[in-house]
Amino acid sequence: MADAGSREIIETDVLIVGAGPAGLSAAIRLKQVAPNLGVTVVEKSAELGGHIISGAVMNPVGLDALLPDWRELGAPVGPKVTRDTFHFLTGTADLQLPGPMIPPQMKTPDAVIVSLGDLVKWLGEQAQGLGVDIFPMTAAVDVLTGENGQVEGIITGDLGVGADGEPKSTYAAGIGLKAKYTLIGEGARGSLAKALIQRFGLADGRDPQLYGLGIKEVWEIAPDRHEPGRVDHYLGFPLDDATSGGGFAYHAEGNRLYLGLAVHLSYSDPTLSPFGEFQRFKQHPAIARLLEGGRRVSYGARAMTSGGLQSIPDLAFPGGALIGCAAGFMNVPALKAIHNAIRSGMATAERVAAAIAEGRAHDTLEGLDESVLATGIGAELGPVRNVKPLWSRFGTLAGVLLGGFDMWCEALLRVSPFGTLRHGKADSETLKPIQEATPRAYARPDGVTTFDRAASVYLANLSHDEDQPVHLRLADPSVPVRENLPRYGEPAPLYCPAGVYEMVEEGGAPVFRIHAANCVHCKTCDIKDPARNITWVPPEGGSGPNYSGM
Repeated sequence: MADAGSREIIETDVLIVGAGPAGLSAAIRLKQVAPNLGVTVVEKSAELGGHIISGAVMNPVGLDALLPDWRELGAPVGPKVTRDTFHFLTGTADLQLPGPMIPPQMKTPDAVIVSLGDLVKWLGEQAQGLGVDIFPMTAAVDVLTGENGQVEGIITGDLGVGADGEPKSTYAAGIGLKAKYTLIGEGARGSLAKALIQRFGLADGRDPQLYGLGIKEVWEIAPDRHEPGRVDHYLGFPLDDATSGGGFAYHAEGNRLYLGLAVHLSYSDPTLSPFGEFQRFKQHPAIARLLEGGRRVSYGARAMTSGGLQSIPDLAFPGGALIGCAAGFMNVPALKAIHNAIRSGMATAERVAAAIAEGRAHDTLEGLDESVLATGIGAELGPVRNVKPLWSRFGTLAGVLLGGFDMWCEALLRVSPFGTLRHGKADSETLKPIQEATPRAYARPDGVTTFDRAASVYLANLSHDEDQPVHLRLADPSVPVRENLPRYGEPAPLYCPAGVYEMVEEGGAPVFRIHAANCVHCKTCDIKDPARNITWVPPEGGSGPNYSGM
C-alpha cells in the first residue's frame, strides 16, 4: 500500500484490475447504465485472454443478463452441450453414473462449450465499443491509498528493471492510476486481492478460501473420436480416495478436445504431483482412446477457488470491491464460475454507478455482499455449500455419496441435514510429514500422450525476460532447505506444474532454485507452500504465458 510519490498520475472514474469475465462485465455494465463515466481496465497479459484459462463449459445466464443479444453479436461460443455424462474411473474400468442419480445442482440447461480466452477477447471488443479504455501489458503492483487508508487507485509496475533491481536502458517508471472506485478482478489468489483481504480483514469470521489446481490441454483429435457438444466429467482414477478433484473432457468445435484435471490443493501427500497425476489420467483407457491419432496443441494451468459460500470474504473495502474469482464464486460440484463472475461484475458496477451519481467516492459500498449474492449467486452456492467439506472429510467415495445425498435434500426439502459444514484448514496446512507418506513414482513420459513439464510449458508460449527481478519472492530464502526439505521433502518441485522450482545439490549440499521464466502464473506456490514463505507478485507487464484458445 503506497502513495504515488513522483509518479505520473492519470485519473478516471472507475478503475478495474483484470480483463477477465468479471472485470470486462463490470466495465460493460458501467457504460450501459452510466455512459458518461470514465472506465479504465488494466490487464497484465500482452493480449486480452493471454493469461486466462478455464475448462470451460459455461452457463449462459450471466452473458444473457449482460448482453442479451450476444448470439446475434457474434460471441465466439462453441457448441451447445448435447451430452453431459459423469463417470467414476477405476484402474481400467469406466463406470458411467446413471443420469437420474445426478443432483439437479450439477446440471446446466443450455450450457455451451467455450474458450474463455476467446470470449474475453470478444468482451473486450464490446467494452471498447462502449468507450472503455483497456490497457494490456499493464501490471498492477500496488494500490494507492489516501490519508485515511482508503484505496484511491493503483500503481503500475516499472518496465526495464534488471534482475539486480537496477534500471536498464529501457527503463520506464510505472504510473499512478487514480479513480473514485477501484474494482479488483485479478482472478483466484491475485496479489492485490490477497493484500487487501488481509489489510481490511475482509475474511474475518469466514472459512479459509480453498483452491484447486486446474491443468488443461487442448488436443486436435481424430474426427471419428470427436462428438461436438459432448461433455464428460470424471471422478476416481488417477486420484486416490483421500485426494479430491476430477477430470474433464469437453468436445469443442473443429475436432478440438479440452482435456484437464483439477486437483484440490487440500491434498495431504507431500509426494503427490498434480502434473504427474494428469499424465496418469491420460493413460486411462477411457481417455487414451480419445487421444489416439491426436495432437496436443496447447497447455496451461491455473489455480481456482473451491471454498464456496463459506469462504467468500466481504466484497467491499474503502474505495473499491473484489469481483469474480478474486472473491470466489465457483460452484464446485458443477465446476462452473464464469456466469457468476459476470453476475458479480454487473452487480458491483450498478452499485458503483449509483454511488458516483450521488457524488460519492472512495467510501465503502455498504450492503454490496447482499446485492451480489442476490443476483442468483447465493441461491446457487447455498445448496452446494457442503459438497467440498464432505469430500475433504470423508474422501472421494463416501464424500461424493454424502454430497449427492445433501444436494438431493436441498433440492427436494430445501434443507441440509448437515447444516453448514466448515472448512477446517487452509490448503497450506494440510500436508503430512514425508515420513508418513509412501513416495509416489511417476513414469517417464512417452512424448505421445504423456509429456514432461518442459515440453508442456513450451506450448504455453511463455515470455519472461530473464533479466528482470524474480517475481516469486521468498520471505526467508533458507526455509526451503532448512524447514521444508526435512519435514516435507520440499514439495514445491512437485506441486508446481511448470518446472519453476528445483532442488539440486551443489558441493554436497541441497540448494533450492527458482526458474522464474518457466512460471505460468498459476499461483499454486503462493497457496500450497507449507511454510507460507512464497509470495507471487506480478512480473513486468506482458510477461508470462500467452495462451491461445484456452
